[in-house]
Amino acid sequence: MERLKIDMVEIGEGQDRIKEGQREIREKFEEIESECRKLKEETMNIAKQSDCNQIRINLMFSILKARQDNNFSHAEHLTQLLREEMGKPGLVG
Repeated sequence: MERLKIDMVEIGEGQDRIKEGQREIREKFEEIESECRKLKEETMNIAKQSDCNQIRINLMFSILKARQDNNFSHAEHLTQLLREEMGKPGLVG
């Protein structure tokens, strides 16, 4: 009978260790999920910034092309578009 009590105490302690291990794993999993969400958000911000940069570069090349073709009114229009684009707030933060 005494051995049974000892075994039950050991089993209880083992169950407590298992519960603690499960809690730690759950916390780590939640941390990983949170970090994943942050990384996804950062990735989306970088992609948006890259898109904006590409638009600006395209406008710059179009301005150069219009000037090269002596189409100064079109170059001025594109320059104004570029100014507006440059005035937009940055997305990465």
